[in-house]
Amino acid sequence: MLTPLPSIDRTQQVIDALSSFIESSKLQAGDRLPTERELMTALSVGRSTIREVITYFQALGVMESRKGSGTYLLKPVSKATIHMPLSLDPPHLRDALLQTLEVRRGIECEAGMVAARKRTDEDLVIIEQKLNEMERVHIAKGTSGPEDLAFHLAVYDATHNPLFRQLLEQMRETFERFWDHPFDREDFARRSFPFHRTLFNAIADQDPEAARAETLKILDVVEEDIKEMSK
Repeated sequence: MLTPLPSIDRTQQVIDALSSFIESSKLQAGDRLPTERELMTALSVGRSTIREVITYFQALGVMESRKGSGTYLLKPVSKATIHMPLSLDPPHLRDALLQTLEVRRGIECEAGMVAARKRTDEDLVIIEQKLNEMERVHIAKGTSGPEDLAFHLAVYDATHNPLFRQLLEQMRETFERFWDHPFDREDFARRSFPFHRTLFNAIADQDPEAARAETLKILDVVEEDIKEMSK
């Protein structure tokens, strides 16, 4: 049974509560979940929290939303099958960023190459929309962290491999440090800005090696700034 939650750690609590509900209700693949409004009422949380949780489960590949129909289970879920987020907690931000960057290189270079091979025309439109918004905000404010992240997420989605998104969701807290003005520097990784356009061009040209090269240029700038700004 779903019951109202205390007002702390709402997102994780909703994830746990919904996982337990699915398990106890013995819902199976193909079953429809309660509506957003029903979940909001049962758990006493807002619509944005419910949507954040549904997006989380979609990224894990266990749910899908069908327009005009609702949200459906793609595979059985229990609290035991929802993995804990991967995170690092070293004593220094510099070390955390450099360790995470090693993982980003492997994931993002491969994602760029796969996106270049598999992207559709629709994917390209979405990536360019995210890039244009990133450039607009960057020019206006000199920084564009959330828009930068949205651009990279669009590249991940263009791989048509849900594991890229799932990996990011598991490491989101650690990855988001890169877009949260580390070292209190709004100019962090600013020099990587032009390479996002050239990465887009490589994906548009369906050139995997060029996509890998442009991704490495972005991440090389990030590494240089971590080392310089942490002195």
